[in-house]
Amino acid sequence: MSSILTKQISLPRPRRPELRRPGFKRPSGGRRTLGGPELSLPSFGRKKDAGGVVVGLEIEAGSVAAVEARLDDGVPRVVRAGVQPLAPEAFRDGEVAEPEAVAAALRTLFDEHGINRKVRLGIANQRLVARTLRLPAIEDPAELDAAVRFSAQEQIAMPLEEAVIEHRVVGGVPASAEGPAQIDVMLVAARRDMILASLAPLRAADLEPVGVDLSAFGMIRALADEASPDRVGSAARPATLYCHLGDATNLAVARGRACLFTRLSPIGLEDIIGGLASTTGLSPEHAAMWLGHVGLGRPVEEIAGDPGTVARTRTALEHGAASLIDELRLSLDFYAAQETAVAVERIVIGGPGGAIPGLAAEMEPQIGLPITVGRPAALAGHDVATAARLALPLGIALDV
Repeated sequence: MSSILTKQISLPRPRRPELRRPGFKRPSGGRRTLGGPELSLPSFGRKKDAGGVVVGLEIEAGSVAAVEARLDDGVPRVVRAGVQPLAPEAFRDGEVAEPEAVAAALRTLFDEHGINRKVRLGIANQRLVARTLRLPAIEDPAELDAAVRFSAQEQIAMPLEEAVIEHRVVGGVPASAEGPAQIDVMLVAARRDMILASLAPLRAADLEPVGVDLSAFGMIRALADEASPDRVGSAARPATLYCHLGDATNLAVARGRACLFTRLSPIGLEDIIGGLASTTGLSPEHAAMWLGHVGLGRPVEEIAGDPGTVARTRTALEHGAASLIDELRLSLDFYAAQETAVAVERIVIGGPGGAIPGLAAEMEPQIGLPITVGRPAALAGHDVATAARLALPLGIALDV
């Protein structure tokens, strides 16, 4: 499937949201689009030959990370990758706060690692909306698009003329004695001005953005088992809750590689790191290193280092784990209340938080579901902490 952002960034005025056939144009890739920056949900399968490399780029408070990857006979291979520190205040709440600082970090990252400058950017913030709609089964693509846009008026808290909207069928229920067949449609909407602001520092760093993707979708592609079916399965098949524990917590429920629900929580490592830095006088970078050093898997008496710092780090981790557990419970309860919900059988965590020793084991008994740490095989050549940071941009690169 083509990338989310077309190269031409002209923003035509969209049609008024009416339940009628919209005026489509067909790009060179053959996919229907309304023009301008477009959000397209990721393909659920993997092509056997991608025809070149793709770079996935992801920005968080504290760092930027990029992975240049290719598919060899359907197997992802990392060509080049790197992580570059970024001042935490340069990127806040999932959005660029200081474009010049972000551009400088990107310039350094790509120059030092020789990474291809054609990139696909992953985004995750509160100005993105993802909803699963249950609609009557509609086979005609134009009629389905019109029905989705009509329903979007009630589902997204933004004017449609200011939004980029895309959708994909992710499941449904067959016809029965109780009613006709219905389909479940994942609706995604983002504000145009947010997308353009996110791309500005990339262009300032002489990068060429060729796509924009939701970070949650990259997380699913990166952490899903290789054995997970790529097709959209039946509603009876259980789902997995994926969690990227980074500066914030990115959550997504998926069946196979089909995303059914996604939510972004502000609770994440940034809060834990900030709290630890304030109580110890450590820099945010050193506080993050202490979290990985201390972890939750060993008695504090066995951990090398200043006893006071070790004790404060353990306390910060325990409080942080309690907050993350509350967020996971809240998300599971909220998702379970959806009309389209299916049973969640397990949790897979990734991101920098997934590299903290003992965190998954601490959370599992209190959640009541098995929790595993996802580690993409393509990143096996990197140390645990670096691989955890690179997992999400790897997933962004894999939508080819």
